[in-house]
Amino acid sequence: MLHVAQVSFFLDPRGREPEQLLQDWPSLVDVAEAASAAGVRVTVIQACARRGQLTRNGVDYHFVTPDEVVPTIACSGEFAHLVGDLGAQVHHVHGLGFPEDVQALARLAPRTPIIVQDHADQPPRIWRRLFWRRAFSVLSGAAFCASAQAQPFMDAGLLQPQTTIYEIPESSSRFVPGDQEAARRMTGLHGSPCLLWVGHLNDNKDPLAVLDGVSEAVDQLPELQLWCCFVTAPLLGDVQDRIRGDSRLRGRVHLLGPVPHQKIQRLMQAADLFVLGSHREGSGYSVIEALACGLPPVVTDIPSFRSLTDQARVGRLWTCGDARSLRESLLSIASRLGPELRVLTRQQFDAELSFAAVGRKLKAAYEDLVARRLPRES
Repeated sequence: MLHVAQVSFFLDPRGREPEQLLQDWPSLVDVAEAASAAGVRVTVIQACARRGQLTRNGVDYHFVTPDEVVPTIACSGEFAHLVGDLGAQVHHVHGLGFPEDVQALARLAPRTPIIVQDHADQPPRIWRRLFWRRAFSVLSGAAFCASAQAQPFMDAGLLQPQTTIYEIPESSSRFVPGDQEAARRMTGLHGSPCLLWVGHLNDNKDPLAVLDGVSEAVDQLPELQLWCCFVTAPLLGDVQDRIRGDSRLRGRVHLLGPVPHQKIQRLMQAADLFVLGSHREGSGYSVIEALACGLPPVVTDIPSFRSLTDQARVGRLWTCGDARSLRESLLSIASRLGPELRVLTRQQFDAELSFAAVGRKLKAAYEDLVARRLPRES
């Protein structure tokens, strides 16, 4: 059986215990278990303030502490011994923001392919790029939700031509579709169409553009209602002012604030459409959750959302910051709402974004890396 070590060099600033990390970071567990269920032997190496080792659902977890002098596990003797003892056939590193650690890992196992997975990373500033370029020359592969997300790293010379790009979502969701009318009775959501927003109220998510688009759409969709769930909200004051200042938004936009995660599933089951205005996302967990519920998304035309929606085969894509584009997207999909569209949306999730699909994609990438055995510069 193919043996892969999934490595996370990120050290929790809160210093949580190993068991608590697995509870609070579900994607760490989910990605490992998805690959394991696909037939891969998975070992997770996680930087942690406390040492520990445990096994859950067929996955071995090793929690490694950094040395006192160098605050990274990549330079610790414990990590070096563990990498040698495991003898994994592929090293899967979470995040592109650890070039020094990737380089150290390559020195420890120079014949083992390394794949890094994007988690909404961005290229460094120009004066750091030479070092990143040298460090990432050891990579055999890089995984992005959409291959277009690799382009900024390629343009900056950080990813080499021989580095294979794989399209793999960051994670999946356990949300499921449900009876829409029952969910509306339970949640109190209403509207035709009933729009749901789940995301921070910040510049990247661009709630003001969404409000502008909704305002423009209500003349032709007079029963439209928008319900907004959010946690951090630096633009809350601006959003409230925008709502108060527009008669077409007052009484139509409902700011729910923080909502327990399990209730989000009920809200998604109750809504007609999911809306978001993001300018950039690694994947977009809330969009994945919406698709899992069979909730068609009306989201911005960015690489990850194009991939998640299969180029808008389900839902609609609109231009970032363009209220008129959102309006046209809402009007074009409003006439298609119904059970068939919800079934099609869930089918997209099952085929491309479910845990089984993510596991298959991970396994295929690992097997391809082993088959290629691309040479790496020292």
